[in-house]
Amino acid sequence: MIDNQTEEAVKSDGFATIEKSLLEAVVVRDTLSIKEVNLFKAVNLWATNECGRQGLTTDGKIKRRVLGESIVKGIRFQVMTQDEFGKVVIDSNTLTPEEVIAFFKYYSSALNSPLEFLESARSGFRAYDIHRCGRFQSVRDYQWGYGRGTADCIDLTVDKDIMLHGLCLFGSVSNDYSVTLTIKQAGISLALASKAGTFSSKLLQYVNGNYYGFEILFDSSVECNKNTRYAIEAITSGPVSWQGIEGTSIVVCSGVTFTFRNNANSTNGTVVREGQFPEILFSVLP
Repeated sequence: MIDNQTEEAVKSDGFATIEKSLLEAVVVRDTLSIKEVNLFKAVNLWATNECGRQGLTTDGKIKRRVLGESIVKGIRFQVMTQDEFGKVVIDSNTLTPEEVIAFFKYYSSALNSPLEFLESARSGFRAYDIHRCGRFQSVRDYQWGYGRGTADCIDLTVDKDIMLHGLCLFGSVSNDYSVTLTIKQAGISLALASKAGTFSSKLLQYVNGNYYGFEILFDSSVECNKNTRYAIEAITSGPVSWQGIEGTSIVVCSGVTFTFRNNANSTNGTVVREGQFPEILFSVLP
């Protein structure tokens, strides 16, 4: 059962009555294929049912005691979106107030010490499952510059739930670039993920023409929900770079429809038709 665990099986009525040892084996399994928020819902339902079976009050502290730390710490809360965490996890009262505060610091990139929970996506999203969505029909060696304090931005929406692992940016031959890359849900100031550093440009293969650029992978993949608008921003300093041209607003890749829109905060020239972000690195959620 564990090796073939699916989201449908976890959602089934029978899952809420399985033995605790099997529940723990499922939760800690790295290859489990399920959205983390749905796994938590199933675990919370199991704890509620178990409290009822034992004649216990179903408050958060007792549910956590019934579950045990191994199961609670096996949930990868950091893989969830802030919206999922706020709407589902907090209401369960399973986490302590201190843990809830720490998670909100994590979502706002203000956490100073690591959380005692796993933050990586389960290995069902392996490297060879990562797809590359290219948004340009052509790329070219062009004098794309970076002004002080300016940003390259684009908005995207998908029609299926995906895990966003990172993005590619353009560079030029044998040059380094300092970049701060951020993704947010449109209209919300808190970042879902951010990555800053210095990246070396190299020749990357691209279906519509190879280009010089670099990949930026987030430390924790971001779950992007269907029909939700997200804003991507890159603040870059470095030499002039290549650029993409003939971009389209709708791109279908690996069964997922990506819709790109101009972002009003893009002050360095990136729009749907041209500019930065040649490829989006993602996995399709089951």
